[in-house]
Amino acid sequence: MKLPRRQFLQLAAGAAALVTGSASLMALSGSGAWSQAARTVRLVVPFPPGGAIDVLARIVAEEVGRSQGPVVVIENRPGAGTEIGTEAVVRATPDGNTLLMGSDALLTVPLLRQVGYDPLADLVPICSLASTPTVIVVNSGSAYRTLDDLLRAARTRPGELTYGSAPGSVVNVGFAMLAHAAGVRMTFVPFGGTLPAVNALLGGHIDAAMVDYPAAVGQLRAGKLRALATGSRRRIDGLPAVPTVAETGYKDYELELWYGPFAPANTPTDIIAQSAAWFSRAMKAPAIEAKLAMLQISPIVACGADFAGFLRQRSDEFGRAIRAANIKAE
Repeated sequence: MKLPRRQFLQLAAGAAALVTGSASLMALSGSGAWSQAARTVRLVVPFPPGGAIDVLARIVAEEVGRSQGPVVVIENRPGAGTEIGTEAVVRATPDGNTLLMGSDALLTVPLLRQVGYDPLADLVPICSLASTPTVIVVNSGSAYRTLDDLLRAARTRPGELTYGSAPGSVVNVGFAMLAHAAGVRMTFVPFGGTLPAVNALLGGHIDAAMVDYPAAVGQLRAGKLRALATGSRRRIDGLPAVPTVAETGYKDYELELWYGPFAPANTPTDIIAQSAAWFSRAMKAPAIEAKLAMLQISPIVACGADFAGFLRQRSDEFGRAIRAANIKAE
């Protein structure tokens, strides 16, 4: 499962200041189809504050605000593996007032359990905006220094070792896929999002986690976490000595994350077109490029039919992988 991307640069200090609070208002100015249809737009992030998707939503909303549009409210609605926030947008009036900042979890959750929506039918994809690599991490005090160390221990003690993530998230599925390929059994521990899983790992409450690289890079740089492998096709610039999962013997394994906004089905096409123009224009701004490079987030912009086609392909790939590995909802 691959999404083309640029190599990531190193995380700059102070990025945490971008994620304070659970909601942020950005005053936007100008006119257009959307601004005439709405005075306030909610951009729902179905994860807790602090993760890569939350930071991206805030940066993009701020950049859009420099040109035109309504007031944008970043609203974090985590829970049920993104189902709560996603369903809130699906059920919203299709007038451009409510959008979803989606990720791979939008596709994986309905493949694992019954939900009250079809992501490919009940939401309109606006644009893919960015991607991030994944990384398998352990506490720096762990005895596991390589991915092979971890998997060997899991093979010796079936079910004793634990890993954590949001249930139904792509990293939940990705770790389960790896365990299946390695022929090991580890116990899944659910968390509300990436940062709670990282905190549990720091506290020694779980043995391992697969996370998006931006969520772990600060703790990796501080020496509190150890990276065992990355899910990228190529090694991460910030972790040149850390092998990819493919390099450790699982040659077809690749897992990166994407992020992008969606609108409820039946949203007028002029509103979709206006929002796509805003997001794609914002992602081309030099200020955005610099900020995302600091955060290890790579701009990957594809709008409309291109994004929709990617989503269908990605959903098919996830479905085949989930069935092959017999992954069940946790």
